[in-house]
Amino acid sequence: MQYTHRFKDNSETGLPLGKVVCVGRNYADHAAELNNPIPTEPMLFIKPASSVVPLEQPFVVPQGLGSVHFETEMSILIGERLQHTDLSAARAGIAGVGLALDLTLRDMQDQLKKKGLPWEKAKAFDGACPMSVFVKPDQVADLQAQQIRLTVNGDLRQDGNSRQMLNQVLPLISYISSFFTLEPGDVVLTGTPAGVGPVQAGDQLVVELSDLLSVETSAQ
Repeated sequence: MQYTHRFKDNSETGLPLGKVVCVGRNYADHAAELNNPIPTEPMLFIKPASSVVPLEQPFVVPQGLGSVHFETEMSILIGERLQHTDLSAARAGIAGVGLALDLTLRDMQDQLKKKGLPWEKAKAFDGACPMSVFVKPDQVADLQAQQIRLTVNGDLRQDGNSRQMLNQVLPLISYISSFFTLEPGDVVLTGTPAGVGPVQAGDQLVVELSDLLSVETSAQ
């Protein structure tokens, strides 16, 4: 299945699909619900382009690998090459704002963490990043005032606001760019609020970003 970056109006962004840089434990309430310490600096990991699938289409829940958890996140599409960037350049480099699910093989992740091993198998597998279309940045009045919601089978499971982030979006992009050059088409996932939990085949999901985006999807 081919993924193409698009805006809400279904116009092409013209940006190639790149890497996805994710931020772990960027909401204190999420760190607490998993009994994880709150990091003192951004915790980064990467999902490859092969992990991205359209959120608007049914996504596959891996079978036989233990519990699979949803983590709903605001996503930031990068439109310019950013390396050791400042906050002004970080803002100018944003090409779109959207939503994504950071699917996690939770049992596998727990096992890897106990062994002190990397998380890639639990976080970066094929299909691990269902990603929505984007809205243009001028439609987003304040990146730090966006409501992020997930409803599963009619039950509200996640309902947080980007103001609760430990690391705000622009400083986060600047920090990331000091380690990984961000290229046009790359995406930054900004962390998930509390309420993560298992997703199973047959679940119906509604993912929302304030009044900007509302995506109905399903697990299969």
